[in-house]
This record gives sequence, structure tokens and C-alpha cells, in this order.
Amino acid sequence: MGGYPDRKKILKAILAELHAGLPLEEAKTKFLAEIGSVTAKEIFELEQSLLDDGVPAEEIKKFCNVHALLFDSSLEGSMADPADPRHPVALFKAENAEIKRRVENARALLPALKDGKGADWVRNIIEELRAVITHYERKEQVLFPYLEKAGFYGPSKVMWGKHDEVRGLFKTALAADSAGFPAAAAALLDEVEGMIFKEESILFPTALEKLKPADWAGIFRESAQAGYIFIDPPEGADEALDIAQNTGSLSGATVTLPSGNFSLADLTALLNALPVDLTFVDADDTVRYFSEGKDRVFLRARSIIGRKVLNCHPPQSLAAVEKILKGFKDGSKSSEEFWINMKGRVIHIRYFALRDPGGKYLGSLEVTQDITDIQKITGEKRL
Repeated sequence: MGGYPDRKKILKAILAELHAGLPLEEAKTKFLAEIGSVTAKEIFELEQSLLDDGVPAEEIKKFCNVHALLFDSSLEGSMADPADPRHPVALFKAENAEIKRRVENARALLPALKDGKGADWVRNIIEELRAVITHYERKEQVLFPYLEKAGFYGPSKVMWGKHDEVRGLFKTALAADSAGFPAAAAALLDEVEGMIFKEESILFPTALEKLKPADWAGIFRESAQAGYIFIDPPEGADEALDIAQNTGSLSGATVTLPSGNFSLADLTALLNALPVDLTFVDADDTVRYFSEGKDRVFLRARSIIGRKVLNCHPPQSLAAVEKILKGFKDGSKSSEEFWINMKGRVIHIRYFALRDPGGKYLGSLEVTQDITDIQKITGEKRL
């Protein structure tokens, strides 16, 4: 990256102005005017160069939000074209091409199953196809929230239900004996292929009509955390993830509680270090916060912040969620718990009503924990 000395001098000046209260948008404009358009990688290199020069990390952190704005500006340019290989729709379609290829390979082997041949090959393909669930989760947790913000709730209410049908068909097919496997595999393959048609003929054209380049830039950024299947991560995915992990309002402010206090940085690290996943829903049933530990049980993307909690669950779970919330609000319930088996692990899910000292309902807290290894504990291990 050429011109480091001049660029470093300019960036140091912008950092000083940020420290003095310069608004982020003005800092972005100043950066573009004085340094020009640069890639996210170049900005990371420039920041690292400043660190090497002894500029405190806390000072450079002030530039992280500007960095995110610059990255988004660059990204929005490519998001205007759905054919751009980084566009989320192009990425979904690239995955679909690979999904369809595997479906066709498995379907070509189905006739041989009648003679008792090829079952292992088909089972292996279906095991590999299970990755399609990540493709569906990226729609549920990243794309659907943006569509809801645009006033389009159909996919959340209908397509999510179809996703769960496919999840059930995977379980049925992989658990089937040799006699039941051919029919179960055929039913699964039909639904997986049918989902590709629904996406490409209905969902994606409608999403392109309703969402703006800025929305697609947000979806691209959030997708980096959700991950991709059967394709290489697109250019800029790593930068998007780095920005997401290093951007936040971690100022020098202090959160003071009755029993102690934290800096915002301390509090964030503490919550993310807990061996449970936390999700806070306010009194109006709106998702306001979730912890971001490194080993989350369920995918959470930042696009769900501000989403109604009922839209965060598949249709068949809505009645149970509504019942829990009703009990919390009318005071007849203070907690609820469930436990499920998922991918060979035991998952414990608890819900707690949050109330102020006077009993007023403030919202609910979901606490999710993988308790598989805890269940194996016996005897003692003393300090």
C-alpha cells in the first residue's frame, strides 16, 4: 500500500478529530476526500501500521465505525447489480447449483436401491446435503428480517415452515431402514429441489424488488457470520466478519449496577464469555440483544435486533412462544424450560420473565446451553 506516511498522517489527524467529537459520517467524508477509495484490506493494513507506530488501540478503535461505513459504501456499489458474484442472491443461486447437482446425483442412484444396491452412496450424499440447513438458516436469520422491515412477512410465515418440513425429512430418511429408505430419500430429494424452485422463481425476484442496495450490503455483511455451503466464501467476506467483530460502541462509558460496575468493553467480554447463549426480548416482544460467544448453539445474526420475537421462530412453534409470553405478562409464569437432542448433543433452553422491583414486566431472557458434557460429570473436582 503506497503512500503510508501521508496516509498515516491524515488518519492520525482524523482520529484526533474523532476524539474531539467529529461525527462518523463527516469523518468518512473527510477520509474519502483526503485519502480516497481504498479496500478494507488496505484499511486494516493502515490501522496495523499505526499500531506498530505505537498509536494506542483505543484510539484506533474510534475509527472502526468509520471503517465499517467505508466498507458499506464500497459494498453498496456492487449490490446494485444482482448478477455481481458477491450479491447475496448470486451467492444463494451458486449454492443452489451445487445443491441441485447433488440432488440429481442421488436421484440417479435411486432405481438401483430396488435391487439393494447403492444405498450407502445415497446415504452419503444425503448426509452431505444436510448442509442445506445452513443455506436455510441464512435465509431465516439474515434475509427474512430485512424482508420483514420492508413489510413482507410471507417467507417468515410460510417458507420457514417448509424449511422445517425438509429438516424433518432429513431425520426420517437418515433414520429409515433399508425397506423404507428409498421412499424417504425420494421424498426428501423432491422437497429440496422444490425449495430451489420456490427460491429462484418467487423469493429472490420478490426480494430484489423490495430491498435496496444498502439492505443487500447488510445481508452480505451478516451472511459472513452465518457461513456458506458448497462454495468458497466471496471476496470481502473475511473483511465483513472482521468489521462486525471489531465495531461497536465501546467507549469509555461505565455501566454502574447496584453491586458493581463495568466498562462497556468489560461487560461485552463478560457476557460473551458465559457458557450459555443469552437473548433478551423487551416488554414489546422485540429482540434487543443477544450474546456473541464463540460457540453459539443457534445461529443469531445482528439483523434480528429490532425483530419481533414471534418472527424469529418457525410457524409450528408460535403457539408455544405466545403461551410463554402470555404467562410472563400476566404473572402466572416466571420461567419455562425445554430440552432437545440436536446433532447428537443435549440442548437445554430456559426462559425467564424479567421484572422490576415493583413487579412490572420488563421482558424475557432466553438462556440456551449445551449440557451434553455436564451430564457426564460424576464425583468431585475440587479447587
